[in-house]
Amino acid sequence: MSTRKQKREALEYHSKPKPGKIEVVPTKKHSSQRDLSLAYSPGVAVPCLEIAENKNDVYKYTAKGNLVAVISNGTAVLGLGNIGPEASKPVMEGKGLLFKIFADIDVFDIEVDATDVDKFVETVKAIAPTFGGINLEDIKAPEAFEIEHRLKEELDIPVMHDDQHGTAIISAAALKNACEVAKKDISKVQIVVSGAGAAAISCTRMYIKIGAKPENIVMLDSKGVIHKDRENLTSQKAEFATSKNVNTLEEAMKNSDVLIGLSKGGIVTSAMVKSMAKNPIVFAMANPDPEIEYDIAIKTRDDIIMATGRSDHPNQVNNVLGFPFIFRGALDVRATAINEEMKLAAVHALADLAKTPVPEQVNIVYDEINLTFGKHYIIPKPFDPRLIYEIPPAIAKAAMDSGVASKPITDWDKYRDELMERLGTGNKVVRLLHNRAKNNPKRVVFAEADHLDVLKAAQIVNDEKIGFPILLGDKEIILELKEEIGFTADVPIIDPKTPEEKDRRYRFAEKYWEARQRKGIKLLDAQKWMRERNYFAAMMVNEGEADALITGQTRNYATVIKPMLELIGMAKGVTRIAATNLMLTKRGPMFLADTTINVNPTAKQLAKISQLTASLAKMFNIKPNMAVLSYSNFGASQSENSKKIAQAIKYIHRFLPNVIIDGEVQADFALNPELLKKEFPFSKLVDKKVNVLIFPNLDSANITYKLMKELYAAESIGPIMLGMKKPVHILQLGASVDEMVNMAAVAVIDAQEKAKI
Repeated sequence: MSTRKQKREALEYHSKPKPGKIEVVPTKKHSSQRDLSLAYSPGVAVPCLEIAENKNDVYKYTAKGNLVAVISNGTAVLGLGNIGPEASKPVMEGKGLLFKIFADIDVFDIEVDATDVDKFVETVKAIAPTFGGINLEDIKAPEAFEIEHRLKEELDIPVMHDDQHGTAIISAAALKNACEVAKKDISKVQIVVSGAGAAAISCTRMYIKIGAKPENIVMLDSKGVIHKDRENLTSQKAEFATSKNVNTLEEAMKNSDVLIGLSKGGIVTSAMVKSMAKNPIVFAMANPDPEIEYDIAIKTRDDIIMATGRSDHPNQVNNVLGFPFIFRGALDVRATAINEEMKLAAVHALADLAKTPVPEQVNIVYDEINLTFGKHYIIPKPFDPRLIYEIPPAIAKAAMDSGVASKPITDWDKYRDELMERLGTGNKVVRLLHNRAKNNPKRVVFAEADHLDVLKAAQIVNDEKIGFPILLGDKEIILELKEEIGFTADVPIIDPKTPEEKDRRYRFAEKYWEARQRKGIKLLDAQKWMRERNYFAAMMVNEGEADALITGQTRNYATVIKPMLELIGMAKGVTRIAATNLMLTKRGPMFLADTTINVNPTAKQLAKISQLTASLAKMFNIKPNMAVLSYSNFGASQSENSKKIAQAIKYIHRFLPNVIIDGEVQADFALNPELLKKEFPFSKLVDKKVNVLIFPNLDSANITYKLMKELYAAESIGPIMLGMKKPVHILQLGASVDEMVNMAAVAVIDAQEKAKI
């Protein structure tokens, strides 16, 4: 992606449709006068008086217990330096977003215009009663050390400077496991630390806590090795001053076991890596450019264990593995601090998690056959769903054992269940979806690429490496639009109507005619239809010149589906195609079927739709719990519709006994587990979280998904075609750019799966 394009997209992302990345959303009813009188005056006086009498009741009656402040003065923002508090706000909002999506923690970002330590500390202390915890961010050293120390001493809520401790915790877990893989004793390894900022100091302190010896450590700053006889050392650097007779990074790395890079890119050479001891451990964590490129390092030494801060290489040291889950555990026991015991608990929990069998969901996302503990997998992946229910309990227990927990947990199984429920944010599905597509991108035909939004979607698919777009349409228009939006990548552009495509058009027509000549199609008709982009695109997929296609953004669904059925047809064993919309809701991903194809399916067709949708859910690595919806519950009505659903359930229970499905059932009972269990304890859905809804007809399914989308801002992925021989997906008329990008990712994954058959 060009720098200009990247800059424009970043600015658009942060400014549209409204500025910023976070907002405040009410959590209580507020529609009636009664609601407002409880939310504010006079009802609000009651909890106020309760809190005045018992200060700890603030956790009972307000959001304090799940609210973290992300606070910065903008003096050390990413790699940008001292750019000021206002300029740091996009980063702090981003940190707030990560807290929410990974651990369901609410955040107010606070940018403080104060570089003086006393003033900064006083400001934070003054606002601390608002929050359950404080995450300090992007504050330059050495002030960062003093600020954190004083706030921890003077406040009774958790305080952590993530720039120091996040990297320390994650890299310490990785180092612990790397030493195990390399069969090295951490108390004996010779460690070189390139960098002496807040992160490097904190990391080195943590390595000592897990067993490294200070006398085995050499630290360097921009002036070279930090020696004991150097003048004007800060107290932090003095901790790691050495008396060894080495002066440069090159000298320090000779025969060393470990290199920790927290400095700048490109300063380590192949020769330096070659000079290290057997089975060297190199953590090149400078971002975005590591101290030595991953590919160069592994070519230099085949026995190397390598980690970086980048997501495109194994062993990513990423702070998101730490801070959301550390604060989650601290908040849940109402800890008064984040102490060393809790940080060490995070180190050991992360290290241990990497040694356990990896869920198939993680293998799928990272396109791995079987991730197992070893040199290429020494720390968990950021998208590992177990992080939310493995790390916080370790933090909470350490807080309790060390005496800083004000609200101890007694039922650990219940707590783990509560943590798992916090995974129910549908947006995670999109991230996993895109990640999985990126691991094995495919060629995707965009059949309406001479329309601006379609071309924008193709551009994102290309830039994000989700797939390789092939653009169909009027070439002149496409080229003009590409220039307009800064789409500079060289991707195939095909106009089926042009003379240049005559040979391919005739070849496709011949194939089409051969397949349809006994169904009323003449060769001349076939040649005419191949000028039409949807026919041409379908033949490209049929003939292996593309792997998948998406179309339909500008045309009626019924007219688009016709060539797909004629040219591509149904998969082996499929007698009925269907379509499902994946809705990303607050309670998690929900599959709705059939949303676009079958108008009034029979009982057998409903059973087939259910089977196809269950297979789709499994493709997303989601275990389907399916409800077939109606206006009545379990035989309460003897209408033809109710009988149809009951018959469909009998078919499924008989022929697919392992599928968890039941009905007919009303929507509120299907989605309310307590209500269902109370009234219908015999249902197969009791104690199950329903995530697939099968509708009795097209009217109800289509209306429901569109209502959810418009009234509740539920993001929709779909309609996803089910039962087709090839990866073909037809968009809803007027689909947004984001919807098209998501559907392209679905098409890529569909192609990946069909390639396995």
